[in-house]
Amino acid sequence: MAQPSTDQLRAALDRCPLLPVVVVGERTDGAALGAALVAGGLTAAEVVLRTPSALRVLAELVGTPGLLVGAGTVVEPDQVDAVADAGARFVVSPGHDPDVVTRAHARGVPAVPGTSTATEVQLARRAGLRLLKVFPAGTVGGPALLSGLAGPFPDVAFVPTGGIGEDDLAEYLAVPAVAAVGGSWCAPAGLVARVTGAGGSDDSAAAAAELSQRVAASAAACRAVRP
Repeated sequence: MAQPSTDQLRAALDRCPLLPVVVVGERTDGAALGAALVAGGLTAAEVVLRTPSALRVLAELVGTPGLLVGAGTVVEPDQVDAVADAGARFVVSPGHDPDVVTRAHARGVPAVPGTSTATEVQLARRAGLRLLKVFPAGTVGGPALLSGLAGPFPDVAFVPTGGIGEDDLAEYLAVPAVAAVGGSWCAPAGLVARVTGAGGSDDSAAAAAELSQRVAASAAACRAVRP
């Protein structure tokens, strides 16, 4: 089976090497959220399947011009079908489950599975995967691990996620094998939950503005390292 290309995702991450891990709330409005993320300079976003509203918001968010939207915390093949039906352009998993990857490819959606060791990277690479998540990056070795993995696997790019904050961006992005850095610090769940759209209160507009500012600060920090 031919694998769906990650070229679009790589291109989006080349423009802004930051992939926010977005946890949405019950009343989060996808259109308003997308507008706030794009206003902050993001080119891609990962909506994680950790709340009941995730699929709804994902479906609303995918129509945002200039934003490539995928789904994260995809751990079951049936979840692949659900996010693909909602319009996800890529799927991210905390680990490498071949059944999840196979289902994603069958649906024409690129998969970015998680790894944390050289053995896992080697197995994923042998399966044809060239863009991998490293999770939880801050715990399993951080930039030193990524630099080490780049030696034997020069054709693999990584998206480290987990235990990373804005102060860590420069060190991670200094590793050429890192395609982008993922994390939730730039899009805090409590703030995202308050972005409820035009039908919401004045607080929604204030939350959207604050979210854009947070995202813009993180995007600027990334671009300072990767102009």
